[in-house]
Amino acid sequence: MDTSLKTALKKAKRKQLLKTVLISIIVVLILLPILYRTGNYFAAKSSARLHDKLFLYHSIAQPNIQIDSQVTSNSSMFGGSIVTNRSKNINGYLVRWSTLTSSYDWFGTKIDFNELVPGFHWSDTEFYEYDKQTKNKVATFYHPSIREYHDGVQNELSEISQMEDHVAEVAISFDQSYTFKEIQAKIPDNLNIIWVYMTSAMTNESNGPSGMPVYGFNPADSPKEAYENFVSALEKYNANSHDETTEAFMDKNKNKPFNEVKILGVLLTGQTQNFKALENQDFIRGASVGATAPIVPYIQPEK
Repeated sequence: MDTSLKTALKKAKRKQLLKTVLISIIVVLILLPILYRTGNYFAAKSSARLHDKLFLYHSIAQPNIQIDSQVTSNSSMFGGSIVTNRSKNINGYLVRWSTLTSSYDWFGTKIDFNELVPGFHWSDTEFYEYDKQTKNKVATFYHPSIREYHDGVQNELSEISQMEDHVAEVAISFDQSYTFKEIQAKIPDNLNIIWVYMTSAMTNESNGPSGMPVYGFNPADSPKEAYENFVSALEKYNANSHDETTEAFMDKNKNKPFNEVKILGVLLTGQTQNFKALENQDFIRGASVGATAPIVPYIQPEK
């Protein structure tokens, strides 16, 4: 081959290679911002969805657990984490509760159910549920239609009422369902009704705890309005989860006025000695102590 032809071919190849490289660089420079913006868009959508899911779940299925802060952590265009700091209000005393670290990406969200589900402590003489991070005891509700529980139905009212200079929360489970007005007449004024137990799954509890959530709400200052908000939240929750327990509750109660809706139990907070008035009451099937805190001179209990 002629030398001049070889030189011309080499120049043409180099020119074509340079052209290809330049085009590739231009394409990358154009696509990178588009990819970055697209990735951030989908990540932000998933982040917002996860924030909403966490707030929604706490509003219906986390008895007396409040979200103190919820922030995005380790975020990138591909996803990130949401850290949820939580606590309990025990008659004016804030008690630290487990922190959740949930995750999200372009394709979905993942709530930190490992920390939402309590741990179970077993020994030869004792069983109780506890918060995995703080190790505080978790108050247990007993469904009136589930007759057999693996460790029996506990009533810890006499033990907690003897505990001096403390505030506590106690889950009161009824022998049958009652209206909120009926229960208000039975609960002493020096105790707070901080959460209302509405429903939970009918599961076999005889061989061990199922770990299934209980559903309810904080009645606050306006129980009727709080119940209406609970129903709205439950509808929104069902739209995505298709939970059989909540669907059955909605089918039965959606069109009932609040004064006709029956409840299964309440979570109470107060000074420990004030629980003595509930001992040996016929309407109480079970009473399970949850978190407690010592009373200190510089924090006044709510009641």
